Amino acid sequence: MLALSERGKKRLAYGFWRFTADQVDEAVAMISLVRENGIDHLDTADCYGGASGFGGAEKLLGAVRARAPKLLDGAMIATKAGVEFGSPYNSSPAYLKAACEASLKRLAMQRVDLFYIHRPDLLAHPADIAGTLDELVREGKIASVGVSNHTYAEVEALKRYLKAPLVAHQIEFSAGYVAPLFDGTLDQAMQHDIAVTAWSPLARGGFADNGPAELTKTREVLATLAAKHGTSLTAAAIAFLLQHPAPVTPILGSTNPARVKECVEALKLNLSRRDWYDIVEAARGAKMP
Repeated sequence: MLALSERGKKRLAYGFWRFTADQVDEAVAMISLVRENGIDHLDTADCYGGASGFGGAEKLLGAVRARAPKLLDGAMIATKAGVEFGSPYNSSPAYLKAACEASLKRLAMQRVDLFYIHRPDLLAHPADIAGTLDELVREGKIASVGVSNHTYAEVEALKRYLKAPLVAHQIEFSAGYVAPLFDGTLDQAMQHDIAVTAWSPLARGGFADNGPAELTKTREVLATLAAKHGTSLTAAAIAFLLQHPAPVTPILGSTNPARVKECVEALKLNLSRRDWYDIVEAARGAKMP
């Protein structure tokens, strides 16, 4: 279930940062749709929930489990901790332990499949974070460990002390934001066999017709490739991520069933090497050297 970094395997995940705790009907419908399309990786965080407040998205998944438990059979549930409103980050041992317990209660789970440190806490020593994560693994409260939004150096520092495998790194990565291609993040993932999950794979909505001016060239290239391959711009943007050898798992966040189906079409789309580098060059605003 957790072999997310398996080479040659294209995967998608579905995320719940847009949901509130009371959207049970909508969540059941979307989970049904993504599971029917082979997506079994469901991503949330303790700070997701919008108007329903901290923990809202986890409470939602707990409610889905109560209403339709078979819907989550075989799914991998990932959540995150370390964002503390007002701090803004807290990865102290006491906080992470309490956050994990609270997440399990809201999710109605005995053990979470993948537990991320959501953001780096600059006041927490990596040895203390690693010790806490290892303890949670030993206690059977988390099955595996990941980080989110960490730098190359922050990942290396945590790995220095962590006994459990670091299996995943969630980062911002899209055809509109290609920094991970050049800052060592993806190279590090391949070096250590760390799965990469990509949030905002559609550039925070930037590929819409009214998207920001700085993404105009990227939108044009994606539109050209979509026409060339007889698909949608959305599928072309997701295919760009799926093509990377890391491999990369885009996290879909749309609550629009048609948009999700467009993303799923990317699993069948193979971009040529020229196609792929056209997107990179558009995003960089310069030819490759």
